[in-house]
This record gives sequence, C-alpha cells and structure tokens, in this order.
Amino acid sequence: MWFVIAILVALVAAGLTARETYDPKRQMFLIGPVLGTFAKWVFGGLAIAFVLSAVALIQAGQRGVVFDIFHGVEKTPKGEGIRVVIPFMQTITVMDVRVQKVEFDASAASQDMQEVATKVTLNYRPNPEMVAILYQQVGLGYVERVIHPAVQEAVKACTAKHKVEELITKREEVKDEIHRQLQAILVKQNIMLVETYITDFNFSRSFSEAIEQKQVAEQEALKARRVLERVKAEAEQKIASARAEAESLRMQQSAITPLLLQLRMIEMQTKAVEKWDGRMPTFIMGNNSAMPFINIPMPKAGSQ
Repeated sequence: MWFVIAILVALVAAGLTARETYDPKRQMFLIGPVLGTFAKWVFGGLAIAFVLSAVALIQAGQRGVVFDIFHGVEKTPKGEGIRVVIPFMQTITVMDVRVQKVEFDASAASQDMQEVATKVTLNYRPNPEMVAILYQQVGLGYVERVIHPAVQEAVKACTAKHKVEELITKREEVKDEIHRQLQAILVKQNIMLVETYITDFNFSRSFSEAIEQKQVAEQEALKARRVLERVKAEAEQKIASARAEAESLRMQQSAITPLLLQLRMIEMQTKAVEKWDGRMPTFIMGNNSAMPFINIPMPKAGSQ
C-alpha cells in the first residue's frame, strides 16, 4: 500500500513541476528534464515507502502477527512498540488482545420441550501469546467462525438439561454451566473467556402467563398459611392463659383451710366494728319478716 501511495505522490509532484521544463520558444516540454524530475520524485517516494513499510507501530493492548513470504506465519507475535520487518518479504497484522464484549441471541428447547430465547453476553480476549496461531488457523473473523457457533452449542446443551422453571430459579447455575462449556470450547481455539452473562430469558406468552398465575397462587397460599399460623398461635396463647388461670384457682382452693376461714371471718368482723357508728339497728332481717327493736329507755342515774 505504501508503494502505491508513493508512486501516486510522485506522479502528482512530477506533474506540478513539469511546467518548469516547458520551452515557450519551441512551445513544447523538454523530455529530458521531465523524465529526470519524474525519476527523482519516484525514487524519493519509493525510498519513503520502503522505510514506512519496514516499520510498524503496535499500540498498548495489541500484538503483531508477522507473515514471511518464505517461512509463513511466525509463531511468536510482536509485542507493543515500534517493530521492524523486512519490506517486500514480511507483513505485519495487528490484533487486539484486550478484553472485548460481544452479544448473541440463542434459541433452544428446554427439558419439558418449551422454546426458550436467550440473550448471552461474553467478555473475551484472544490469548496474547497464541494470537499468531489463532490468526493462522482461523483468521481475523474468529468471532463469527468460532465464538458464535460455540455459544449456540453451549446454550442448547445446557438448556436441554433443565425445565423452564429451573431456568428461572437456577439462573446462576445455568449461567455457570454455559460458561464452563464455552470455556472448554474456546480455549482450544486460543481464546480466553473472561465472563459470561445471561442478560435475558424469553418464553412463550402462554407459559409466561402460567408462571404468573402460579406465582399468584403461591403467594395466596403463603398468605393463608400465615393467617392460619397466626390464628393457631392466638388459640394456643388463650389455652395457655386458661390453663394458668385454672392452676391459680386450684392453688387457691388448696390453700383454703378452716383456720384461714376463721381468720378471714374475724378480719371481716373487725372491719365491721371499726365502721359501726354506735347505733343499734332498728330492724333485724329474718327469714319471714323484719322484726322491730323495742326501744327501752335506760334508767337515769339516781332514779328508783
């Protein structure tokens, strides 16, 4: 490419300087000076192209794969920095070895024959030490040639082992299975799998509605169990309270003795005397009727 650019630049420069070789008396260009100018520019352009084609700049996170027309691809890639190759005999292809992201859509059937659409995101990078072999065996299109088919195979194999409900409840386990299977495939192609993400699971509309209905039923059942447990706890609390009250009464009854009754009676009589105002009652309540007291006056002192 550098040589083509150099020749084009030489032609343009020669055309611009050709007017200097024009003889107005003869009204013609002088062939000798034109050829000399053209040869000078071509030689200079070729020299510049030769230098540029011999130098390659490999930036951070890149590796250079060298192809030699006599020996083929060199097994050891070139590291970062300015690298020199032999013009006309060697070319260098720069490959990115940093972590890269790619997304794929994969569809598969679950163990219970439900169609599942999965969106998988991968973080990967070519093995920096093996990019020459990757380039030699696969080329630069390794994403479509290697990674994409591997994702499809891994998703189909792992999804077929689980029912649809398990894909939801065991999402992390399914992701780990897909990651391990992908890793085993890609490492053979000198591609390092950094992380695998399942960003979405899509099911048929009817199955999604069935899952939603089941979740609602489970929530209602859980609510009913909680209410039942609360009622049961309250009932047990009441039973315990009743048992405690009955035990208290039993203990009180067992503590009542004739001596205790006599002491309680004396205590009541003492309280009644303390409250008496010194007057005798007018009536005594009996079984049949009230009997009036006879008011007998007390004799005065000194009377006979």
